[in-house]
Amino acid sequence: SLETVRPSLELLEDVKQHLRQPVWINADILPGPNGNNAVVDAKGFLDTVTSFFPNVTLSLGWTTGWHPDKHNKGYDWMMVKEMAQICNTLSQPVTFPVRAALVRQSISELCWLMQQSDRYSLTIWTGKEDVYSVEDLLYIRENFDKSRVYYDILEPQNSEFKKAIGVE
Repeated sequence: SLETVRPSLELLEDVKQHLRQPVWINADILPGPNGNNAVVDAKGFLDTVTSFFPNVTLSLGWTTGWHPDKHNKGYDWMMVKEMAQICNTLSQPVTFPVRAALVRQSISELCWLMQQSDRYSLTIWTGKEDVYSVEDLLYIRENFDKSRVYYDILEPQNSEFKKAIGVE
């Protein structure tokens, strides 16, 4: 929630001089596929974060859900265009955390979003109960610039994926 952002940034600011790695700060700012509407206020989040850390990488996502027993919609045009509109005035790097199980049905929309700026990247993540395959991850790898995609995936798919691409 937005109430936790400022105190967290104040703590982070106290250790800023010791940081040796880039800082990414995440919030789900838009409702997404199969998700609920509980989002962090985009303007409030961005204003607060950039007032403390103007050069931070922003990880801006959608609330999503995954239902094993029914068809799961992907990221649609309205979702990605709304995100693009929010991000087009930002100067920071932005990564979009997208749910691995929903990417295959959203390739056109996410490719378009990535084409809007070279500051954009994707972070592929997974929910514990999500159903997806290594083939889905390879499909993502084939359809996006490898240097602009990050992975935050669980085992055993993480090891299987690394093996499939020759990284162990």
